[in-house]
Amino acid sequence: MPGKADKMHSKVKQKSASTANDSTALSINERILKECHDLYADKECGLIRIAEDLGLTLLAPRKKITILLIGNHSAGKSSFTNWYVEEHIQKTGVAIETQGFTFVTSGRKRESLTGNATLVLYPHFEPLKKIEGVVDYLTTEISTSKQKKFNLVTFVDTPGLVDGDMKYQFDVNKSILWLGDLSDLIFVFFDPIGQALCKRTLNLVEKLNEKHPDRMRFYLSKADEAGHESDRQRVMMQIVQELCKRPGLNKTGFDMPTIYIPSLKGNNSRCVNQIDDVCKDIEKTINQTIQNTLNTLEKDCNAIAELIDKKLEKDRLDSLYNLKASLKGCGLTVCASLLPILLLINFLATSASYQFVRNMLGRDLHSMITIYLGPVTKVWSFVPSEYQLYVIMGIFCLFGFMVLLAKCFTGRRKTLNRRQKKLLMENKLYVADYVKKKKTKLYEEYLKQSVAEHDL
Repeated sequence: MPGKADKMHSKVKQKSASTANDSTALSINERILKECHDLYADKECGLIRIAEDLGLTLLAPRKKITILLIGNHSAGKSSFTNWYVEEHIQKTGVAIETQGFTFVTSGRKRESLTGNATLVLYPHFEPLKKIEGVVDYLTTEISTSKQKKFNLVTFVDTPGLVDGDMKYQFDVNKSILWLGDLSDLIFVFFDPIGQALCKRTLNLVEKLNEKHPDRMRFYLSKADEAGHESDRQRVMMQIVQELCKRPGLNKTGFDMPTIYIPSLKGNNSRCVNQIDDVCKDIEKTINQTIQNTLNTLEKDCNAIAELIDKKLEKDRLDSLYNLKASLKGCGLTVCASLLPILLLINFLATSASYQFVRNMLGRDLHSMITIYLGPVTKVWSFVPSEYQLYVIMGIFCLFGFMVLLAKCFTGRRKTLNRRQKKLLMENKLYVADYVKKKKTKLYEEYLKQSVAEHDL
């Protein structure tokens, strides 16, 4: 079926082929998320554009997961980011190095962006502008690293949290809570030799945990610097006890793995390092995000198809209603015009000469009209001749009023024109014939990474 649907198919296929040529190094998971995003965000035939015409609001899925890192200053947030990326991107040290929010992501070349450029790169973080002063403390560090799963992750390194007279140039609590709502994971680092139990950190952790307990992950960072095993256990007990005192954090099965950055020179510490489990957790979240994205894509396609069906059905019912209304209006108009027409014929018949009317209508037709208009003629005879013209004018005014009344009682509903109906059908065909099949294909490619082909 030639039309817009075929054009949209061709356009998206060309775009996908172009993307494949430009991004041969993309992993399967990265390509799946990117193609899903493109199916939504395309300006001409994206699902967001189609849904807008139907009054439905959709959001394009993100191409990467977002991990929010919070903790007191010198808790190891920046060190963890550098280790994961395997590149020295963030400054580290005992002093408060990170005074704003730093987005660390992968890209084509090493670049540093500041302020509004960061919001251009991350449009879904645009509402951060509402928090006074925070834009000046936004930076983005783009790295070319492909280590681990970094190409599918964006780390958000937050300012080190401290108590006392420390003043921030913006509302840091409100900013972190807002970013927590948009993050897929929230890593909380507790430093065993720093201010792990500062009230600001605990207050933020409690509020975030109340809204997003499934996203929270707690880690005892720099665990190799906590001394002997007994010292480390005491530190962990103190942190856990303090957390459990808070109503929002008092839960069973509280887990706090011990992690530290492995040294290239080797580490003689006997402390168990569970930092690899953090990587597995990130990978698990990426996989879950891909599945959720594909499932949401199918749900949105079904929602669009359902709305199109409802709109077409409503248009069919409205067209049927308009047909009935037109027939009803015609009937009322005929009834309203019957009396004026009869009176007009009678007026002409009685006012003109008998011989003229008979010659014009013929003998038989004149006789028939005379018989049928007998009652009208009798009623008309009671109207004085000098008032007959006024009566006729009044009857025609009444006729006009009745026609207007007929229109009011038989109002028409707005219906779709042929072009609009054709567009709806093409959109439905595009969603069902291309997008849903594309989703099925992407799901198969995703599953092939872990399932044999003959099991699909």
